Amino acid sequence: IGIRFKSCGKIYDFEINGIEVTKGDLVVAESEFGLTIGNVAVERHTIEAPERELKKVLRKTTEEDLQQQQENVKLEDEAKNFCIERIMARGLMMKPVSTEVTLDRKRIIIYFTAEKRIDFRELVKDLAAKFKTRIEMRQIGVRDEAKILGGIGVCGRELCCTRFLTFFEPISIKMA
Repeated sequence: IGIRFKSCGKIYDFEINGIEVTKGDLVVAESEFGLTIGNVAVERHTIEAPERELKKVLRKTTEEDLQQQQENVKLEDEAKNFCIERIMARGLMMKPVSTEVTLDRKRIIIYFTAEKRIDFRELVKDLAAKFKTRIEMRQIGVRDEAKILGGIGVCGRELCCTRFLTFFEPISIKMA
């Protein structure tokens, strides 16, 4: 099946293992980051030669999974606020955009923007000491930031990347 983890994110193929799901169902899948809740976007289909070994869908989401996800949202806010506090204390030139926590809480991923490369090793140590889990920092571009935060375009409508664009085509200087 095809699973989408974010409202307008890329669709990833997963092995279903005989679990009965329909389009729109929420499932717990084993992603590259850990256990994650995703939305079934494409019904069961066959792939002749997958590019890499497919990860598996573990189960349909349960009440406990949804409850855990609600608690993780609170942890995401706490992690982002603590990260902002530590960034200011260390004088780093970066801006945290969003935070994700895997369902099993084995990893916290912090997305940030910065104009150049940042040495954030000490920041990661601070975060790991407080939250006692693996911390991953991901630098994203301004287009990705706009996709995550959302907003209104020059046309007066919601940004296309927030509504329907799943990935960004490269833009050349000639196009700009």
